[in-house]
Amino acid sequence: MPEGAARAGPLRPMEPPPASADLGSSDWERALIKTMRERGLLWRSESTYRGWAARFARFLEPRSPYAASGEDVAGFLSDLAVKHRISPATQKQALNALVFLLQQALGRDLGELKFKRAYPKERVPTVLSKAEARRLFQQLEGTTLLMAELAYGSGLRLMELLRLRVHHLDLERRLLTVHGGKGNKDRVTVVPEALVERLRGQIERLRVLFAEDRAAGLPGVWLPDGLSRKYPAAGTSWEWQWVFPSRETSIDPGTGILRRHHALDGAFQNAIRQAARRAVIDKRVTPHVLRHSFGTHLMESGADIRTVQELMGHDDIRTTQIYTHVMQRPGMGIRSPLDGLDHGAPPPPDQGGKA
Repeated sequence: MPEGAARAGPLRPMEPPPASADLGSSDWERALIKTMRERGLLWRSESTYRGWAARFARFLEPRSPYAASGEDVAGFLSDLAVKHRISPATQKQALNALVFLLQQALGRDLGELKFKRAYPKERVPTVLSKAEARRLFQQLEGTTLLMAELAYGSGLRLMELLRLRVHHLDLERRLLTVHGGKGNKDRVTVVPEALVERLRGQIERLRVLFAEDRAAGLPGVWLPDGLSRKYPAAGTSWEWQWVFPSRETSIDPGTGILRRHHALDGAFQNAIRQAARRAVIDKRVTPHVLRHSFGTHLMESGADIRTVQELMGHDDIRTTQIYTHVMQRPGMGIRSPLDGLDHGAPPPPDQGGKA
């Protein structure tokens, strides 16, 4: 757990529970889970799809999703847009989840769907200036500072940072490999030169904690189901340990196992928010703002947009292009016309109202 954060027990599963212990409670949910796992969907995708399916089932009550039609799906999606004013991205997520549920899992033919589309909203990311980033980091210390600087310096998402394992770091070559990032994709990004020695120090401190956990007979760290079945002892291997572990062990409510987890996401998010307030930054600062700042500052320094796309793991270059809207000098260094006026010249004399 990062320094300065209050200790709190996890309120939700830290990691996915064993697949065999989570097979659903109704016929349609069991069919959905079976189909998702046969197709290899990630746990977070599975959780998202199940959430939308449950919400749709409540919308249909007392009918079952087995009896749902394309008109029901269209009505649900329109309701989301009209009554709940959801974003187009959220509506698309719901659409994908319900199409998967009904067509892939339940074998229903939905036909053509006609529904009210959510109104698109153009959003630009919140980005810190370099001066604001420095002020933010000055309000942090210890492991929390290292985590924040690595998130900014390598362009990591929150869970990519928290789930970083020892073998993901190649400090000799200044490389960091993100395994199973968004979309279950791997990518390689940079390790800031300024953090190499401090990361080495973090690794050495981990060795002491690792030895204590092994001496105490603690279970190994969490591993995905497939790995834990194939390599049951891998969780107690050094290379699989979290780079940023929690200070104390805790029981995962999803599995009931007492083990050492990675640092809590809520604790780190809270530490960043508090640091931003102390730094008097008049923006809503979250860990993801550090990732947005990484991409924007790279482009401001002249990095090629394709390179930035690869480092950040964007599927579509249009996602990377959003940073051109918040660059300090967008449009190839275009300046405001106000900056071209002679502000040093005195104002014209008062003509007494004469034309």
